[in-house]
Amino acid sequence: MAQETLSQKSRFSRQTIRRAILIVSFLLLPATLFYISPIVILMGAAQGIATGSLLLFTALFVLSLGVSRVWCGWLCPMGAWQEICSPVMKRRVDGRRDRVKYGVTVLWLSLLAYLFIGAGGILAVDPFYGTVNGFSITSLDTLMMVGFIFFMIFAVAFVMGRRGYCRVVCPTAVLMIVGRKIRNAVGWPALRLAADAGRCIDCGKCSKACPMGLDVHGMVREGRMESAECILCASCADTCPEGVITYGAGGR
Repeated sequence: MAQETLSQKSRFSRQTIRRAILIVSFLLLPATLFYISPIVILMGAAQGIATGSLLLFTALFVLSLGVSRVWCGWLCPMGAWQEICSPVMKRRVDGRRDRVKYGVTVLWLSLLAYLFIGAGGILAVDPFYGTVNGFSITSLDTLMMVGFIFFMIFAVAFVMGRRGYCRVVCPTAVLMIVGRKIRNAVGWPALRLAADAGRCIDCGKCSKACPMGLDVHGMVREGRMESAECILCASCADTCPEGVITYGAGGR
């Protein structure tokens, strides 16, 4: 009994740490925004410049080969904003809408290629492109623009469902999904979820805890813990009273 209580405390402490990291990531936006912006990537591409955000997107794709969408669950300030607003977002995203982000990503990548080609290719690499002394938000105009962007992210999530921006719009998500698909095809060890369906008591707490609004209970019962929309936040594993879901590295 004491060991079980200790295990539960460990689970809750992991989520406390995760949420704290997300809040810090959100609060750092005045410095970091231009390093994570797909719009800034396009602005740089028009001048033949590989920006800091392009370097980060490339790194996230490479990292997704081993840790999938951990960025979304643990570090992304846009994800943090949606979780902060989650008390007013009760519905799940309609799974058919998940496909919209693939179209958005194809258009974004096509425009990116077009702009780089028009500029004569990658002419320079500037990790601090668009920033002032390394900071992204340095004027009232920029702050107002950022406020509008985050209002739109909230609106999308409010209308579409929990983490609706991540599931319906975000092009970064698609890059990481592709990386995960490559990993799954090869089968090398990677961070993942696993479950023992035989121990499930059908309480449904895992699904209620999922910030992405996934039917985790259904995934457990089907023996299919791999989902393109899973951000490996471990909320389901940490909420399960029976420890049915485990979180760690493994092959296949």
